Amino acid sequence: MQPGINLGTAVGAHVAKAGEGRLLRAAAILVALAALLPIIAIIWIALSGSFAAWPHLIANVIPRSAATTLALLIEVCACTLITGVATAWLTSTCEFPLRRTLTVALVLPLAMPAYLSAYAFGEFFDYSGPLQSAIRALTGLRSARDYWSPDIRTTTGAAFVLGSVLYPYIFLTARTMFLMQGRNAAEVARTLGAGPVRTFFRVQLPMARPAIVVGLTLVIMETLNDIGAVEYLGVKTLTFSIYETWLNRNDLAGAAQIALVMLAIVILLAFIERHARGRQRFAGAKPASAQNVNRIRLNGPMRPLAVLLCAAPPLVGFFVPAWVMGGYAIKRLEVFASPELLSALGHTVIVSAGAALAATAAGFVLAYSIRHGGTRAVRAANRLASFGYGVPGTVLAIGVLIPLAAFDNALSTLTKSFFGVSAGLLLSGTGFAIVYASAVRFLTMAEGNVAAGFDKLSPNLDWAARTLGRTRGGALREVLMPMMRPATLTAALLVFIETSKELSATILLRPFNFNTLATLVYEDASRSQVAAASVPSVIIILAGLVPVIVVSRLLEKGR
Repeated sequence: MQPGINLGTAVGAHVAKAGEGRLLRAAAILVALAALLPIIAIIWIALSGSFAAWPHLIANVIPRSAATTLALLIEVCACTLITGVATAWLTSTCEFPLRRTLTVALVLPLAMPAYLSAYAFGEFFDYSGPLQSAIRALTGLRSARDYWSPDIRTTTGAAFVLGSVLYPYIFLTARTMFLMQGRNAAEVARTLGAGPVRTFFRVQLPMARPAIVVGLTLVIMETLNDIGAVEYLGVKTLTFSIYETWLNRNDLAGAAQIALVMLAIVILLAFIERHARGRQRFAGAKPASAQNVNRIRLNGPMRPLAVLLCAAPPLVGFFVPAWVMGGYAIKRLEVFASPELLSALGHTVIVSAGAALAATAAGFVLAYSIRHGGTRAVRAANRLASFGYGVPGTVLAIGVLIPLAAFDNALSTLTKSFFGVSAGLLLSGTGFAIVYASAVRFLTMAEGNVAAGFDKLSPNLDWAARTLGRTRGGALREVLMPMMRPATLTAALLVFIETSKELSATILLRPFNFNTLATLVYEDASRSQVAAASVPSVIIILAGLVPVIVVSRLLEKGR
């Protein structure tokens, strides 16, 4: 009987294993479908809605908005490319005073949301702001017509603001690639007679191009996502046109049709970025760390020039906006205890915690399904689920609202039929809509951190637990999850902070009388009361410093 018992046990274990695998695959596919549902909804409403307003949009809205968006993207890309690549090369390949301190400081603008920077620079360049006040004090002039001052409320001004906070995306990717090149590639070029500048343009820059393209793609997507800065500065991009068409003209179908145009642009960008990474490769003997790079020691006037070039970006992108907002906030300390601020803070914590929990759980499912021999369907689901990060929040808001509103309407019809009572807007009329949109948008961030944590755990851990009698679920619960706690908490923290800063989707999906810190800042700034928005702005900036500190610690270790 014993052989029969062993055979039955083996068959049962095989069936259980197959069942667990199917359940895991089904969960991964469901996560991908939930992430894709807003995209499908946008396409459906754009194609099924009325095209009556389309001639007006084609004639008056889209060409002008598209031209403005293109001009803004070109200027932002030029600004971030020059700043990001130059500072990355200087801090990774050259030795000069304060290099380590400036390397950390160059990441600080990541903590500054673009809309806060726009509000701060609007005050900084205003007639009563520090710049024009200093000009009048130094020259004795009184009228703004008697002297020149930069006009921040232009496309170039918006590019300056966005570029000052987005260049770290390129700085981080380019610097990492310059360090990975190590001393070999550059030193071989120098032994062949190439100087530092020629080595940079002929060897280091081409090798770093795939990483720079990745960073540039992130910059473009963040520029397309912005609505707070461009609206405040009077720059009518495609994103602002969606917002205006939906709310001001009460044309949801027209807004969805413009959103579909933006969606096509995002898909094209994603294709270009993937193509750029797929076609370019380089190999080295051994990746270099920050400690074993043989840096060029700068001498003479090049030393202070390098310090100035690396100090200017964080000064403009972080310290000036933080100084403006902090100066206002210090004069309004009593606002920290105001009921309106505390209510917005509570809403922010609830919504951000919900999005962090949902995105981290979904990211864990996707990463774990790939770890356990993900099939082609699972890998496709993983790639599709990551698409939400590239979709601007304004576009995503339309896609989220449609299915949630349809569910609420169907549920209300059902409850009226059986109980004579309407269920109300349970999903589309509450903070759930914001949680859903934020979870979809930042799912890639959560999945990437969880996947990085899994990559550090040997697959032998799973098999060792299985040989000791644990099921796949038992091995996950008792062995992997305790070891994955740091990566999971990091993913949740990043999503929490990004959701707390999110404005584009939140401003469109929030219920009545429901403010987060970001929307509270937006409302005050829209009424030209930037000083009143300073206190919630300072809280957002301080929260944004948390992931920046993590990145800075990694940079100090040369990772």
